Amino acid sequence: MPRETEADEVGGSREDPARMLHHAAGLRRFSRRGFLIGAGSASVLAGDMLFTRRVQAERRVNKILRVPDDTADKYFPQASWFLFPGYKTGWEEGQWILNALRGALNKRGQLAAVGYSNVGLDIDKIVIAVVEYTRARKLSTLYFYGHSFGGMVATQVAARLRELHGIEVAFVLLDSSPSSRYDVLDPSWFEGVVFLYENGFRFPTVLRGGYELGERMLHKNERSWGQVLDQTLEQLSPIAPSSVLIQSESAYIYHFDPRRFAGKLGGTRMAFIGNPRDATVDYESARDAWGFIFKDNMASDSLRTFGARPAHASPGWSPFVYRPLIEELQDELFPLPSGGGKRTAF
Repeated sequence: MPRETEADEVGGSREDPARMLHHAAGLRRFSRRGFLIGAGSASVLAGDMLFTRRVQAERRVNKILRVPDDTADKYFPQASWFLFPGYKTGWEEGQWILNALRGALNKRGQLAAVGYSNVGLDIDKIVIAVVEYTRARKLSTLYFYGHSFGGMVATQVAARLRELHGIEVAFVLLDSSPSSRYDVLDPSWFEGVVFLYENGFRFPTVLRGGYELGERMLHKNERSWGQVLDQTLEQLSPIAPSSVLIQSESAYIYHFDPRRFAGKLGGTRMAFIGNPRDATVDYESARDAWGFIFKDNMASDSLRTFGARPAHASPGWSPFVYRPLIEELQDELFPLPSGGGKRTAF
């Protein structure tokens, strides 16, 4: 019996090193794989953090984003369009809209978009950015494109430019722009945001996903599923507008009163375009309010963006609808010098 026990013990001692080596080899393989995965994930995360930090640092100021165009640069060296982006529209999307409308806009001026600061919407600083850009490029003719709520901003900036700097804007195009919060069909989606913002609460970025998706789902009839997904993901990327900027935009819409700027635009011409099927802004209410308050400036309010999807302010998604309307307005309000019976800039 002792010998068997001894043999068992010896046998056991012989198997233990083999078993340990086997486990060690597996652990080594696992550790190497885990290390590589962990290191790779850490590198991606670090790169994303550095990129995000760089983007956030750059976008703490308002910036005029020029979109180069050889035709416009050559034939209109002293004229420029300024796109005032809509609610939650980032720098890249503003440039994308200009590129989509390039074939129409470049027939009267160069192309530039206003990049709002992620620190928050500040009209005075936007005015300064426009003035500096205008003077640096020796521009004499300014055209403003107000994309959705950007029409409110464009109108106020135009009034401030004339009042404070003696710069008169030739044209303000209002694309589905509400004249006040009363034109917004469902104000509940931003009233809560305004309440939190004005009480010092900043909407955490980590909660943006559900908020963004929910807002678009409310207006699903205006969008395809692809657009719902694309627009939601855009708001979750590092280059999206900050939550603070979005909250300040909401507060701006909530308190905007166009009557403060009535009679302060001088000879600026205005036009309103929109879609009666708009489920975000009341088309008739907005059109009538702008026309009544700025009756001395309003040159056109009858052009409609039928066929655009989404129905609300979608020049980037539906340029084939928008370009002909813009060209029609430009030919009517700002005809080019004619030669041989045909209008041409060339």
